[in-house]
Amino acid sequence: MRIKGLGQRSPPEKLSKFKTGKRSQFNPFTLVVSGTDHFLIPGEIYIFPKEVKIMNFWRLHFFAFTVLSVVFLVILFNTCQLSLLKSHRKLNGSSERYLRVQACNNALEDKPAFLWRKTLTSPLGSVSCKDYLLQNHYITSPLSEEEVAFPLAYVMVIHKDFDTFERLFRAIYMPQNVYCVHVDDKATNEFKESVWQLLNCFQNAFIASKIEPVVYAGISRLQADLNCLKDLVASEVPWKYAINTCGQDFPLKTNKEIVQYLKGFKGKNITPGVLPPAHAIGRTKYVHREHIGKDGSFVKNTNILKTSPPHQLTIYFGTAYVALTREFVNFVFQDKRAIDLLRWSKDTYSPDEHFWVTLNRIPDVPGSMPNASWTGNLRAVKWIDMEDKHGGCHGHYVHGICIYGNGDLKWLINSPSLFANKFELTTYPLTVECLELRLRERTLNQSETAIQPSWYF
Repeated sequence: MRIKGLGQRSPPEKLSKFKTGKRSQFNPFTLVVSGTDHFLIPGEIYIFPKEVKIMNFWRLHFFAFTVLSVVFLVILFNTCQLSLLKSHRKLNGSSERYLRVQACNNALEDKPAFLWRKTLTSPLGSVSCKDYLLQNHYITSPLSEEEVAFPLAYVMVIHKDFDTFERLFRAIYMPQNVYCVHVDDKATNEFKESVWQLLNCFQNAFIASKIEPVVYAGISRLQADLNCLKDLVASEVPWKYAINTCGQDFPLKTNKEIVQYLKGFKGKNITPGVLPPAHAIGRTKYVHREHIGKDGSFVKNTNILKTSPPHQLTIYFGTAYVALTREFVNFVFQDKRAIDLLRWSKDTYSPDEHFWVTLNRIPDVPGSMPNASWTGNLRAVKWIDMEDKHGGCHGHYVHGICIYGNGDLKWLINSPSLFANKFELTTYPLTVECLELRLRERTLNQSETAIQPSWYF
């Protein structure tokens, strides 16, 4: 037996004679519905409009119930999966942190230590900037009013080893500061692109507007610092001190500790240095030339005597790494003594080791310290000729400077200096990892604001 809908309609002339729901007087098998009549065939089952509406009502509700049930089950499944994933990540993160702490403790006690995966988990370009900052634990809000009121400017001169630079940048990054990065013009395109991608994620960091092909110990090294300082002077960030660094530096103090240390100098420039010792006199006595060629880049002594320094300035010898007030930086670009000293220094050896300290010993210069000597704990450096004082290098020496290894961790942790130089992440990863872990924990412990969960390693 078949179930049918309504049959054929009756002739139009019959419609006016019938009322809805009554049988036709002309045909007992005809039913009139809403002004129309339909012929019924004996032996068939018919579904009339009222019954159709009822069936459609329940069919619609059954369909809606089924759809909602499926959606609810999907949401419930995804919620459970996300909860399990978060729990796994939390347990995994706690486990990794424990392993890091154990590895660092072993290194400090001269015990065998193992390595873990990199704490910078999301490579540049693989995720959005927002996710990169989040997943790589960047601090994205100021941690105290004191630090907000005392922003810093950083000059970062780099040429290789992007991974090490990336760690340095994350370690010193704070949103209230400003960062100028000078990339050696001789660096590879891949390196330049990586730096550009990184800095593109930050509004307060940029590449120097003018870059130099930097030669070690040449005037180009000093010029790289000056190029960044010129850009920083034009910055709207009201920075109090500018600190210059290189890509192989790493901070030993938190941003808050650096701010408090610099505030203690009350507007004085920090340029450690003394009158030149015997081994350094030839640097400014003879003309030196930068050389860049297929055989490499270096500074060559021509053995030609130089003229006397301008303005009868006394040349001092000191560190290339300094902390300068904004007023002093303005002086460097505007005062004739500074301009003439820079011109005279262009053919000297390692002019960045005499330029800053010489100017800062002039009594009437903004923030000068005429009798400062080696005042200022800016850099911890292990020189090869000073092993009797620092106890030796546990990594290896390059240009007479120690590349720190795991055995140097105790010495670094106990150092009063703001920064240390030099590090190589690929050669001695645990050394950098341990310093970074201790620094981040101390940074967050000093915070006076709410700490975001993503800021923890």
